[in-house]
Amino acid sequence: MKRFGIIILAWVFCTAVFAVNLNAPPASPPVTEPSAPTVGAPAANGTPAGEAESGSELVPAAPPVLFTVLGLPVTNSMICTWMVVALIIVIVRVTTWKSIQEIPSGGQNVMETIVEGWETLIGDILDPRVARWVFPFATTFFIFIVISNLVDLVPGVGSIGSYHHGQFTPFFRPPTTDANLTVAMAGIFLVLSLYWAVRYNGFWGLIKHIFGVKMATSKWTYPLFFLLFLFIGAMELLSVGFARPVALAMRLYGNIFAGETILDMIAHSQSWLAGLALSSFMYFYETFVCLVQAFVFAMLVVAFVGTLCTHTGENGR
Repeated sequence: MKRFGIIILAWVFCTAVFAVNLNAPPASPPVTEPSAPTVGAPAANGTPAGEAESGSELVPAAPPVLFTVLGLPVTNSMICTWMVVALIIVIVRVTTWKSIQEIPSGGQNVMETIVEGWETLIGDILDPRVARWVFPFATTFFIFIVISNLVDLVPGVGSIGSYHHGQFTPFFRPPTTDANLTVAMAGIFLVLSLYWAVRYNGFWGLIKHIFGVKMATSKWTYPLFFLLFLFIGAMELLSVGFARPVALAMRLYGNIFAGETILDMIAHSQSWLAGLALSSFMYFYETFVCLVQAFVFAMLVVAFVGTLCTHTGENGR
């Protein structure tokens, strides 16, 4: 355990040094100092003088395009996404390269622990039939998001790149800092969750599940409660079709993108020593955030599906 702690500390220190050094822009040739501009007067490029010195955006919201393939743009986040997928395939293949052992050890033991842990957790939340549908989907999302998030902490990601016309373009960017990926994953969840809901309830059963009166009532008060639950069902439909996918996509993207931005700002700090100290702390904190956000995303998927695939509380049952 002590040796493991020393390895982690050494990795964090080397990573912080690597990030701080590589993010430093190249030295520019000396220029003659212009006369002091008037406050608010536009600079040579047409922007106000105060804004001209502030610099450009450190981490742009849209990932830069590195090259095109048959007219299709390929961004640095796409490169990292392919690398993560390839890494997952290699890990799974290596851990199951030989015949599966009845008493697991090594990589097989790690993989079985992750799979069995999620299988037990999902089985305790969902109906057994629904758990069989959701388990491979949620577990795959968890593994993919964990590795994609941790890419943010790999030395060189976001710091190795090239300068073109004074603009730095990194070759690699964490996949989950690209909103296109998180929105796509939320869209896949939306389609599959509706499919599972129809498969579990039936089409009209799902309509009844969303808009039906979910309490015992007399025939005199039924119209009033019907209007009430009709309104509640409309809010639920808005939540299922819009709020939940947006929450999944933006929560993951916002947290990881914010961490990447903070690390980049620290790397561009004027003090090398301060940047090194803050980077070391942030790498520990970001590791925790990366793991938690992957777990939250997968658990929200399970919880959201569970609200659509259950008969509890309908018509007094």
